[in-house]
Amino acid sequence: MTEDCLFCQMVAGTIKPDTVYEDDDILAFRDIHPQSPVHVLIIPKRHITTLNDITDADTSLMGRLLLTAKQIAEKMEIAESGYRAVISCNRGGGQSVFHLHAHLLGGRRMKWPPG
Repeated sequence: MTEDCLFCQMVAGTIKPDTVYEDDDILAFRDIHPQSPVHVLIIPKRHITTLNDITDADTSLMGRLLLTAKQIAEKMEIAESGYRAVISCNRGGGQSVFHLHAHLLGGRRMKWPPG
């Protein structure tokens, strides 16, 4: 846990997110600046700064992160119509909070290329 990390503060309960899913290792919550009708952030509770920082030891956790995205998409009834799961890495890749997270976006037609 990193004290100055926004997402670590959410995990600790200091900041209360609009939680849609939580278990021992994963927290998922609605984005405060949604880019689509469904916009959920899915994070590991353990602080991992970027995708570049994962190791072989994180294989199970990263698989669970993606399975959680699928389960939330089903729960929010966007699985059949389609959704996007995105992990940005570093500033050039669009990462603005440096705690690894996946964006689950859906509820509208996605464009390509994403920009």
